[in-house]
Parts: sequence; C-alpha cells; structure tokens
Amino acid sequence: MDALYVSLVHISTLGLGDIAPAEGWLRVLAPLEALVGFALLSATVAWTLGIYPALARRRALALRLSHLARTHSTTEQIDASAGAAILDGLAGAVAVVSVDFQQYAESYYFHDGDDRTSLARQITCAMNLADQAAAARHPDVWLSAAVLRAALDDLAAILDERFLHTRGSARGVFEAFAHDHGRHTGEES
Repeated sequence: MDALYVSLVHISTLGLGDIAPAEGWLRVLAPLEALVGFALLSATVAWTLGIYPALARRRALALRLSHLARTHSTTEQIDASAGAAILDGLAGAVAVVSVDFQQYAESYYFHDGDDRTSLARQITCAMNLADQAAAARHPDVWLSAAVLRAALDDLAAILDERFLHTRGSARGVFEAFAHDHGRHTGEES
C-alpha cells in the first residue's frame, strides 16, 4: 500500500514528501514518475483547450450553412460578386474544418444535438450551393464554386479515409456522415 501511495503522490505531482524512497534508484525513479504525471496533466489540458475551438468552428460552419439554406437562394442571386465572396468564405471554413478533423480525429465522435449546428446535417447544403453556383455566368462565382467543391471533396476524402470507408462520391460520404451521426439527409428538421 505504501508503494501505491508514493506512486500516486508522485504521478499526480502532489509531492507531499511524507514518504520518501530509501533506495538510490527509487530516488531517481520518483521524480521521473512526477515528470510523467506532469506531462499527462499538460497533455490533457492542451487537448481539452484544442478540441473545443475545433468543435466550435465546425458548429459555426454548420450554423452558417443552415442560415444559407433557409434563404433559398436562387442561381441568379448567387451569380454576383457577393455570391463569390460567400462561396470563398465557405471554402475557407470547410478547409479549416478539414484540418481540424485531421488534427483532432476524435472530434468526429462528438455529435451535435441541434440540426442547425450539426455539420453532418448541414454539409449537403454546401454541396448544393457549389452545384448551383457551377452554372453561374459570373467568372468569379464559377471559380469560387470550383474552389468550394474542391474543399468539399477534400473533406469527404478525409471523412471517408479515417472514419466511414464508403469509397463513394463526396455526396455519398456526406450522406454516410449524416447517417453515422444519427440523421438521414432526407429527414425533415
């Protein structure tokens, strides 16, 4: 029991000092165990501080897509400089979320209860916008739609390679993503 007590005191970095090892090799091992405990504590704090901003970025993108879906934009409305700017912003946000899924793969398993903030539920809106804007006449809109589509294809590739393994199209991967997160893309909100 004394050995377990000393070990827990050192690994938790409490360092109470009421019991100290007598053997020389144990006197070296005890501070090393404290360093391991400190490293584990630091890693836990760093992970926690890193994962929540990644989740917030994902939810913010989903909410933005939800807002865009509720506007029911027409191709004519998107076919303007403002439409290109919206598509560019979405492409950038999708790229950031892609990096988040690579850096914090465990974030995939965090499910969002609200459909409006669920990327799994809202990502098909981005696909629909990219497809709709691909028919635009404004060259900036067409280019922005192509960039958004490339960002979506990259996100789908990451999701499929790491989690879903469908080997399907981007749209099929996103449908599997929605299904895996408890929502079917055909369901009503």
